[in-house]
Amino acid sequence: MAQTLQNPTQFPTIQRFIEGVLKAVVYIAMPIIALFMVYAGFLFVKARGNSGELENAKKNFVYVIIGAILILGAWVFATLIGGTVSQLVGS
Repeated sequence: MAQTLQNPTQFPTIQRFIEGVLKAVVYIAMPIIALFMVYAGFLFVKARGNSGELENAKKNFVYVIIGAILILGAWVFATLIGGTVSQLVGS
């Protein structure tokens, strides 16, 4: 009797698994990014012209934007690479 391994996930290939993981990360990260954008706006309002607090608010806003670009960029990049590999393999 030969033993075979069963795939416990819904993903047939490693590529689909990575795409699924990145999609889940994006779905989890989007509400968090939105909350941090609101928090950055709150910091701007709270600063009330204080230059030190305005710098802190600007820095926070820039970090939120950079994080959003990195997360969404990774998802887009992985999707593009996955599509290219699929076309090359012919599946």
